[in-house]
This record gives sequence, structure tokens and C-alpha cells, in this order.
Amino acid sequence: MDIYKLGFSEEEAVLREVAKPVTEFTPELKEFISQMIDSMIKSNGVGLAAPQVGVSQRILVVGFDDVKPMALINPEIIETSVEENVYEEGCLSVPGMYAKVTRPKEIKVQAWNERGRPFTIEAGGMLATVIQHEIDHLNGVLFIDHLTEKSREKLLKKYNKVMGLN
Repeated sequence: MDIYKLGFSEEEAVLREVAKPVTEFTPELKEFISQMIDSMIKSNGVGLAAPQVGVSQRILVVGFDDVKPMALINPEIIETSVEENVYEEGCLSVPGMYAKVTRPKEIKVQAWNERGRPFTIEAGGMLATVIQHEIDHLNGVLFIDHLTEKSREKLLKKYNKVMGLN
């Protein structure tokens, strides 16, 4: 499963569109989620959204440290804290680039599992950040979009040089 990257027009088009909701919970969906988790782990990622592997559907997976890999299908943030956290974020779709991003410290998310069962998760700290980062992907938003214009331009200039896109 290839990770789509910023700077390649066909791949970037998928990364920048709003993903469509999942309407059928099939054995193929379960297999796709399993492959996403494998790709996330092999890429040393902590989260991965379906658009990052070229599938414009509202599916994300997260997993790291003590957080067992899990899928969130059609996730919606239904509550956020007033308090915020700042984490240095990176992205498998913008490899090698990192920047500090401010997001709500705690969130409550409603989603469905791969069997089509709804659940709610309350997350704080890094898990909250990762879930928000991945939900952004489902909405065509990259972490660099949260940066100031000057910071984003600097990061993209460095990225383009590293990726040979100049």
C-alpha cells in the first residue's frame, strides 16, 4: 500500500478532497483496514487516513505506544476542550517535515468500527492530536494548513528541495 505524498498532482488531488462516508461494512472493508494498519506500522506512523493511500473514504487508523491499533470510520468530533496542546506534528504524506501545531487538548469522537457498530471515544494528549490530524485528512486538510503562511512557505520550500520537486 503506497502512501500518497504532497507535491505529486494526482496524489495531491486525493489528499485535498473531502472523503466520502462509508456506507457498507463488508469483509473487504475489514481487509482494507487491516492493510492500513500494517502500512501505518511499517511506515513508523502513529495514524493513517484512507486518502493517504488513495481511497477517498472516511476511514482512519491510529496506534502507538500503549494505544492498540484501531479504526475509526466516519468519525465526527462531537466535543472539544477549551484547553489546547502544542505538538510537533509530522505526516507520512509530507515525509521528513515537522512543525508545531496547536489543537484542542481533549476531544470526544463518535465513529463506527469495522463491523458497523457505533462507539464514542474520549481522547486526550497525543491520541487527541493524532485523531484530529487524521480527521483533517478526511476533510482535505494537511497539518501544514494550520501553520502561518510564512512558516508553511518555509516548510514547503524545504520539502520541495528534499523531494526534488523544484
